[in-house]
Amino acid sequence: MSLSIELNQGHISPLGANVVDSGVNFAVYAPFAKQLYVCLFDASGHTEVLKLAMNNNEGGIWSLYISPLASGTLYGYRAEGDYQPKKGLFFNSQKLLIDPYAKDLFGEFTWSERHYGQMPIGTFSAVNNAIDMPKSKVTELQPYKGKKPAHGWSKTVIYECHVKGATARHPSIPSQLQGTYLGLSHASFIEHLRKLGVTTLELLPVHSFISEQFLTAKGLQNYWGYNSLNFFTPHKDYLVNGEVAEFQQMVTKLHEADIEVILDVVYNHTAEAGSDGPILSWRGLNNLGYYRSINNNPEVYINDTGCGNTLNIDDPYTLKMVLDSLRYWVEVMGVDGFRFDLATILGRTPHGFSQTHSFLQAINQDPVLSQVKLIAEPWDIGPGGYQLGAFPAPWREWNDKYRDVVRRFWQGEGNMLPELAKRLHGSFDLFEHNLRGPLNSINFITSHDGFTLTDLVSYEQKHNEANGEQNRDGHSANYSFNCGFEGFTDDVEITKLRLQQQKNLLLTLLLSKGVPMLSAGSEMGHSQGGNNNAYCQNNRTSWLAWKDSQRQHSLTRFIDDVLSIRKEHNVFKHSVFLHDSDNRFCVDWYSEESKTMEESDWHDGSKQFLMYSLRDLQAKTALLIILNASKVKVKCQLPVSNGLSTWSLAISSVDQAMIKSTDEFEVAAQSSWVFTANLEDECHG
Repeated sequence: MSLSIELNQGHISPLGANVVDSGVNFAVYAPFAKQLYVCLFDASGHTEVLKLAMNNNEGGIWSLYISPLASGTLYGYRAEGDYQPKKGLFFNSQKLLIDPYAKDLFGEFTWSERHYGQMPIGTFSAVNNAIDMPKSKVTELQPYKGKKPAHGWSKTVIYECHVKGATARHPSIPSQLQGTYLGLSHASFIEHLRKLGVTTLELLPVHSFISEQFLTAKGLQNYWGYNSLNFFTPHKDYLVNGEVAEFQQMVTKLHEADIEVILDVVYNHTAEAGSDGPILSWRGLNNLGYYRSINNNPEVYINDTGCGNTLNIDDPYTLKMVLDSLRYWVEVMGVDGFRFDLATILGRTPHGFSQTHSFLQAINQDPVLSQVKLIAEPWDIGPGGYQLGAFPAPWREWNDKYRDVVRRFWQGEGNMLPELAKRLHGSFDLFEHNLRGPLNSINFITSHDGFTLTDLVSYEQKHNEANGEQNRDGHSANYSFNCGFEGFTDDVEITKLRLQQQKNLLLTLLLSKGVPMLSAGSEMGHSQGGNNNAYCQNNRTSWLAWKDSQRQHSLTRFIDDVLSIRKEHNVFKHSVFLHDSDNRFCVDWYSEESKTMEESDWHDGSKQFLMYSLRDLQAKTALLIILNASKVKVKCQLPVSNGLSTWSLAISSVDQAMIKSTDEFEVAAQSSWVFTANLEDECHG
């Protein structure tokens, strides 16, 4: 690195490190600091070669232009100021800070006492932490040029997966690509997604993250990635050659295959944890702005996330950082949307959640972000944190009520029919009140968090001992069932029932109104051995076990078959809720005797059988769906009125299902069935 350099004031926008002509402009927001420095490092990242004072500008932004300087330069910030935790000030010039706007990082993060502002507690730490810190890296990426699929919500089928876990054991993917971004864009994985009928890949967190210190002390890692170190940099463990452009390459390949990419993003907290946590980036620059704290007691963080800190989206520059990050991933990295972890945080004011929060308004008016897919996980652990159904258009929401009701029905619980019907038809009670429709509901049975689909029908208790928390972590209310034996068994009848129940759950999911989401491995019987909180299992517990036979797994074929039925019927694409006044679609509910369901039928708590038809008067087609969660066979007559032709069996969860007559047959215990028919005459509900 040449020491013959020229310095000038620099520009306050854009924030971060940006190549301009023959140099680099550095800009960082630190309104309460007394002095900011850019620290430049040699190519190894080990030696700090220059420490240059930045210039203070109006509004609290510090800037410096350095020339000559080029892309690839390694740097960090140091901030001088008051270190008074009781006042919410954590300035300590001995702590090298990651640029909140860094587009690339170099080197590994290592836990040590050097990262803490006080060590031991109560004693100011004057120890330099640079040796244990990744360095920010000046990076130039061109805006994304590929053509995006832009699937409408009515056609969207989401596949939620982990970048590493999806391909780490895939035998057809070269070993150097397994568990990477480029592994996800390999032809073998893309072929699998297309065979399933997936339109949209939802990736667990890909922002740079680190493992919590309590995990590393136990020899474990944060596998899921909900512990962000930076909001602009792709997590580098998923790169092949260390080049962040590989993420763009992955997106390009998936888009060429007509598959969208959406990211699970964590803008609710950071890896700096509680006020006694490490000083890594945001805390050392503007703690009072980036994090929520108790009024008049800034040393105490508000912890609505359960992770020690809560990002303060009310602060204008924190809001700006989140919006800038989102736009970067869309415009430069090419992604198609986002699923927001603990999204209630993003709509919180000091008085609670608000549909008109500045973040939600900013998204809605943003010409870029308002056009992408936006999915909320509509809860956090703070006061009034459960906000399912409260987000405004155009947001979609994870519908955990759907998940739990469907699980409880197939578990065999009574008194489920009225609520099950609501969930099957898009949860109007949750979304219609604020002018949204069934496609605002993201329906799912399983996700990364909780039992896998196979474990849902194989375990009645969680088995999380490997997490090192004496099985205290993870959900206890799983509504799971083991079909007669806890865990793995080679009993043929139990194994057969488990497969049948998985098909029941999948059929219900894929033929419900709303947007279906599959969790990775549901199509191949993936098991985590009963671990329903495998966030720290970066091993074969979590990695999908690909085998030649599993690429033709009966569940893979079943999903494809059911999705084919879904795609053929426009009722699932209908963007508004069905009411009696609808002049195209009719829904009719029947008893086992093919009679219209009466009020007494709906409230008969012993009934575990539901039959209903969906008729399309324009296309002159009809679907009949039968769900029998009871443990006994049910004699059933199929409806023959309303101008229907003879029903034809389309699919069933019962292997080699055969019926001699559609007039009357026995619906097998714990089974699901779909029939199709044409409408011979014009009919109305």
